Amino acid sequence: MARLRRVTILGDGGWGTCLGVLLSAQGHSVTLWGAFPDYIEQVRRTRENVKFLPGVKIPLEIKLNAQLSQVWEGAEVVVVAVPSQYLREVLQDCRRSPWEQALVVSVVKGIEPETLLRMSQLIRSVVRVQRLAVLSGPSISYEVARGIPTTVVAASENAGLAREVQELFTTEKFRVYTSVDVTGVELGGALKNVIAMACGIADGLGLGTNTKAALATRGLVEMARLGVLAGAQEKTFSGLSGLGDLITTCFSPHSRNRHVGEEIGKGRPVAEVMKGMQQVAEGVTTAKSAYALSQKYRVEMPITTAVYQVLYERRSPSQVVQDLMLRDPKPE
Repeated sequence: MARLRRVTILGDGGWGTCLGVLLSAQGHSVTLWGAFPDYIEQVRRTRENVKFLPGVKIPLEIKLNAQLSQVWEGAEVVVVAVPSQYLREVLQDCRRSPWEQALVVSVVKGIEPETLLRMSQLIRSVVRVQRLAVLSGPSISYEVARGIPTTVVAASENAGLAREVQELFTTEKFRVYTSVDVTGVELGGALKNVIAMACGIADGLGLGTNTKAALATRGLVEMARLGVLAGAQEKTFSGLSGLGDLITTCFSPHSRNRHVGEEIGKGRPVAEVMKGMQQVAEGVTTAKSAYALSQKYRVEMPITTAVYQVLYERRSPSQVVQDLMLRDPKPE
């Protein structure tokens, strides 16, 4: 068993809360930070994060705080679980905090549109970090919090650091593998959200499992194609943070990104869909970033491009599906 640590979790969404519950159950001292004081007070009082992780009891041992300046005392581990579009702002607000002394674990899945930085790169660009790893894989928080067996991957360029994260998070129901391919693990976790939106659009259009299987399979090819050019290992995309996460996000009824795609496929404007959601669907922002990366590396990503066109060029979902089917025949 890992030695007990003081853990600060930045982000009170479903995943940050879920990991807090998981680590607290192992005996670690957990402080959970959220941006909105009134809501944090509600969670502290009811011991339930009804917006982001309903039905899960938050142990009394978990401290809840909305003041960034007050969550760092004694922190040995910092888990970064802030949605990608808000991460830079949060990091800038706590730039002077003791990042260098802590083991920092990013669980954020996204690519910053303006800079095309992966989340670990973004963290390093804003705060001074010595020990940084990422944790990713097929891990719907709704299932993990209920003790459903789940397997993920911890990645760091330092293999020893990846093993340290593995030891910290592993339980009898939460198995952690290790990797040194940070680029591949992060790109897999981000890009699969775009493909999941494509699968959701297919659901909204009333298309079948054949269509979704094709989108997921060819989407994985796109992910790996881009990843290799960006410096990742191709085999990573066949692993938990690639294929594994892709399957979960494309087919799970709890997938936010698949849900957004489904509503768009039914004809609802994306702004309207997003306005009605409590949680963030990272794929909407990542579609813009992924499309920009495809242009940067001059790599063919037709499914990603189709999702980008639906979201940002207001193309008809049914038309982009037809365009995908009518592309020139080629070998697999």
